Amino acid sequence: MKYFFNSLITCFLLLLISCSQNNQFPKSVSVYNFDDLFKSIDLSGNKTYLINFWATWCAPCVKEIPHFEYVNQKYSSDSLKVILASFDYPSQIDSKLIPFLNKNEIKSDVVLIDDLNIMDWMSVVSESWDGAIPATLIINKRSQKFYPQVFDRVKLENELSFFLE
Repeated sequence: MKYFFNSLITCFLLLLISCSQNNQFPKSVSVYNFDDLFKSIDLSGNKTYLINFWATWCAPCVKEIPHFEYVNQKYSSDSLKVILASFDYPSQIDSKLIPFLNKNEIKSDVVLIDDLNIMDWMSVVSESWDGAIPATLIINKRSQKFYPQVFDRVKLENELSFFLE
């Protein structure tokens, strides 16, 4: 009986540890419209913002996410803020987006853009943007540049270096 009781406690503890490790990166996702997103950016200081427009259903977007995570960790300081602005469906936050973020241990800030007026604000991001993703905006008080492309790590770091000088 003592052996059974000790085994039960051990199983329970292992289950607790397993659950806590699976939830090591519990993400919450704020839902923003375009105005909310840009109100959250403070260009009065020395911070550079890297805003990547993406979605879990976009294979090229998913492929480049590790590069944004890399620069987020490498330059995580007061000088850079990475924001992953998802175009996933609001109804799939809990079923697709948050599981993706947890599975991939995403540490960058993630917001879901729920704004049906994309044609109204696309040109604010860039006159050349046709709405295709992935797309990235790097902006600070000195400069702004839009990239309607997929990044690899080297190209992303090269582009960021101009903003972080």
